[in-house]
Amino acid sequence: MEKQEVREAIQAGEAALASMKKAREKLGSAKNWGLFDMLGGGMFSSFVKHSKMDEASLYMDEAKQKLAAFERELKDVSLSADFSIELGSFMRFADTFMDNVFVDIMVQSRINEAITSLDQISSQVSSILAELYPVLGDQEG
Repeated sequence: MEKQEVREAIQAGEAALASMKKAREKLGSAKNWGLFDMLGGGMFSSFVKHSKMDEASLYMDEAKQKLAAFERELKDVSLSADFSIELGSFMRFADTFMDNVFVDIMVQSRINEAITSLDQISSQVSSILAELYPVLGDQEG
């Protein structure tokens, strides 16, 4: 493997990890607000929860782009991977205007699924990076 190609793959992977970390932080915050919402937080907590989910969605979109770049860079170093992350539909209208515990539970479940997906993909990216770092030797990684 050419070191420059490996370096580019590592940079792409690290960029994807950074975006996924930000998305996970926002989803974690949305999850906390979701718990508050389920305990009777009302429209305000639904609004804040969805605001956090919107922010997470932006980071998820960014992560998708960076994961696609990482996949392309991996091909350059004769590795392959397939990453797919989805935030899913969070039923904003139903959750905000038909606020009830059943809708809150469904939204909370979707948040948990997205967090699990991010964790799994982050773990995959980290494992691939762990394989690539030694190729660069002691100067990086």
